[in-house]
Amino acid sequence: MNTAHEVSARLRALGAATVYEAQGATGALDSGVKPIDPGMRMAGPAFTVDLRPGDNLMLHYALLKARPGQVLVADCKGFLEAGPWGDVLTAQAMKLGLAGLLIHGAVRDAESIVQQGFPVFCRGLSIKGTAKHQPGRIDVPVFIGDVCIRPGDCVVGDRDGVVVVPGERLDEVVARAEDREAKEALMRQAIARGATTAELLGLSDVLRRHGLS
Repeated sequence: MNTAHEVSARLRALGAATVYEAQGATGALDSGVKPIDPGMRMAGPAFTVDLRPGDNLMLHYALLKARPGQVLVADCKGFLEAGPWGDVLTAQAMKLGLAGLLIHGAVRDAESIVQQGFPVFCRGLSIKGTAKHQPGRIDVPVFIGDVCIRPGDCVVGDRDGVVVVPGERLDEVVARAEDREAKEALMRQAIARGATTAELLGLSDVLRRHGLS
């Protein structure tokens, strides 16, 4: 059995698109969720937070409970007119050794966060501040769009987007993703020798049926 750290490292190296395809084209968040810097990559088990839009009390509380290597997953209900996460929370998250932040909402202090090197995936940026009054919940399933993220599911993010791997499928998906990566490496080698993608993917008959011979 691989450790959580080993699995996260392998998934981060494989990338979100490969992982998404390897688990049957499931688990991808919608394209509105992106890193604040294209070079950001993250992978780790989810520590979930369900909080009220426009209030970040539960993010401060979550940083008292989260553990190194986890990805903080904050459900702000897609609200974009406040930035409940900024550079100070980022400093604490990095001190804790968190693997990154996925927030169903906006953040602020983006330039400082990028300079600190902490992976943040969000829906947008907002300079507006938040209150610190409203309770919420941690370690519960949350939804981002139509994807349910449960505590312990693995969150994988890079420039292409974010995919969620169910915790019980981690070893299987890693194996499938690495197999896919190996097959694609062989395809690239074949292309370098003169093969075509149509030939390698067996598309000749389909093209011919559509009069595209």
